[in-house]
Amino acid sequence: MKCVASATWETLPLVLLRTRRKVVSFVVEAKEKSSRERCRKRHLRIRNRVQGTADRPRLAVFRSNNHIYCQVIDDVAQRTLAAANTMQAHVKEKVDFGGNVEAAMAVGTAVAEACKKVDVTKVVFDRGGNLYHGRIKALADAAREGGLEF
Repeated sequence: MKCVASATWETLPLVLLRTRRKVVSFVVEAKEKSSRERCRKRHLRIRNRVQGTADRPRLAVFRSNNHIYCQVIDDVAQRTLAAANTMQAHVKEKVDFGGNVEAAMAVGTAVAEACKKVDVTKVVFDRGGNLYHGRIKALADAAREGGLEF
């Protein structure tokens, strides 16, 4: 079947008369994207604008249901300068469960401490396609309180 871009449901019979083609079925269905796919697409849009350098590396955040991870990345040299997550022992002792706001705050302070060790004070925040709300906001606020500027 030849697809005609200017055809609507009302004008479809007229288009078919002009092209002299038969249509057996004309069904258009839109597939709903999952929240993970929407998050990935948002992350790709963010990554087009945000890039970490040696002077101002990127603070990248990944959030799963049970844990939260963050890394400070120099994209030019392709190196991870510092990292923290809820699976590390010193963070795990502070929190019971890794998938809540309390755990995100603990990871934010841990990554700020790790950045102090490698002399990083200014970063660019990459929320990883997640909305700036809840755990992501708690991690960012805790990192700011720990001394990171973004």
